[in-house]
Amino acid sequence: MPEPSYPVAVATAEVPARDQVSFYPEPFASRMAGRQKRILGDLFGLKNFGVNLTRLAPKAMSALRHAHSRQDEFVYVLEGRPTPVTDEGRTQLAPGMCAGYRSGTGNAHHFVNETSEDVVYLEIGDRSLAGASSTPTTTCSSRSSMARAGSRTRMALRTSDP
Repeated sequence: MPEPSYPVAVATAEVPARDQVSFYPEPFASRMAGRQKRILGDLFGLKNFGVNLTRLAPKAMSALRHAHSRQDEFVYVLEGRPTPVTDEGRTQLAPGMCAGYRSGTGNAHHFVNETSEDVVYLEIGDRSLAGASSTPTTTCSSRSSMARAGSRTRMALRTSDP
């Protein structure tokens, strides 16, 4: 089978946003309103890490606060002033700043936009095929069993009562 062809470069504004806003079940999925992701790494056939261009409208959040068991995550702010919320508290970022979240630490994180302007950032993470994500401030927990099928990732979520 011939190797698929990939573009040399793209204009990110022309990359369609992901159709599915969230992989979370309700009532958590609706909390992701105002978040838009453009999946960039898949366009180039990247195998070892993924890249997303994420836009958060005012008052939106990136995800439920979560910690990764196996995947590292790096965020670079392009526009706006997002606030990451971690075990250390809240720290407002500005364009040109970055943050990183090492796997296996249990330090849960997510980004919130507490401003009146959009926030835009790149999120970069490795493509480990299995791992778990814990969400300490909700009753939602997940164990991912990610299977690459073209540009799709499937995630199975389990919810549990406290």
